[in-house]
Amino acid sequence: MERRYYDRYEEFRVNGKMKILPFLKIPKKSTDIQVVYKANSRLDIISFDYYNNPNMGWLILQANPQFGGLEFDIPTGTVLTVPFPLQKSLEDYEKAVIRYRNTSGI
Repeated sequence: MERRYYDRYEEFRVNGKMKILPFLKIPKKSTDIQVVYKANSRLDIISFDYYNNPNMGWLILQANPQFGGLEFDIPTGTVLTVPFPLQKSLEDYEKAVIRYRNTSGI
C-alpha cells in the first residue's frame, strides 16, 4: 500500500531533538524517469505527475544532488532524474538512512 505521507525526518528525531538532516544519495535505477524542467515546472507538480503525491519533491532532489536542496537553483531546460518507482526509491532512501545512522552514531 502506497503511503500518502512519508516522514523523512522521523529517523533524525532523537530524544525529542532534531538532528541535522544529511544529504543521502540514492542509487540510480534503470526504471528512473528523465524529465525536462521547464520555466513553469515545480517539484510538487512533477512529484504528483509521477507519484500521484505532491510531497515527494525532496526525493527528486535527492536524485539530483547537483542542485543541493533548492528547487529554485534548477535552470530551465535541465534534465532531472525522477526516482521510479516510488516504493523502491523510498526503500533505497531508507537503506541510505540506516547506513548513515550506522556510521554517524545517531
